Amino acid sequence: MRRTTATLSALICAAGCISGAGVVSASADGPAAQAPTLFTRPGEMLGRTLRFRGSVGADQAGRTLQIQRQQADGEWVSTATAVVAQDGSFLARWRTDAIGSFQVRAIVAGAEAQAAAATPLTTTTTVYRPVRATWFGPGFYGKHTACGQVMTHALLGVAHRTLPCGTPVALFFGGRTVTVPVVDRGPFANGARYDLTSAAAESLGIAQSSVVGVVPMRGAPMPAPTPSPYAGTGGVTPPAP
Repeated sequence: MRRTTATLSALICAAGCISGAGVVSASADGPAAQAPTLFTRPGEMLGRTLRFRGSVGADQAGRTLQIQRQQADGEWVSTATAVVAQDGSFLARWRTDAIGSFQVRAIVAGAEAQAAAATPLTTTTTVYRPVRATWFGPGFYGKHTACGQVMTHALLGVAHRTLPCGTPVALFFGGRTVTVPVVDRGPFANGARYDLTSAAAESLGIAQSSVVGVVPMRGAPMPAPTPSPYAGTGGVTPPAP
């Protein structure tokens, strides 16, 4: 029993010594480096300031860091810059001037950054165009929309005057987001650009006419029925001749 115990103790000690040696070796040149980070809000309105925070390590202090966003054609364009602080942190600001969903990356200027460009810090964000929107539902339930769907309290969608039926539209309000298809035509009053179904409005917490953020995703239709001859504005059926 004593021999077994001694053997187990030796094995445990050996494992601990190997682990400890690794820690000592890693700390011989200083504290272990923190993993690089990049954070921003998932969405913001066009024209407002979007902040990018993070850390790239104290060894990059004093260097210029560039925030870049990827455009639809795949090209990366400069969006904002910042100087890395002594503790390795950074804060960059972008007064948003383009709408859409963007892949964003942070790159530190210099030869070392170029060598590590294959694995830059990345995140995603969406910039929305602010528009006035209304909502509809009660009084239209059970009727057909201009895109051929039956209006119900559970139908998620928006009405728009020109976007093709089924076009996905990303909506943003009060920090909430939802993507819904165009299901109807309208609105035609109150200066509104979009008319949300009651389900879409409820999912965003909208109870009255409001300014919401929108990003139409042209060319990427969501499944939608074939358009029907029914009138727009809530799918009111044309009166019999």
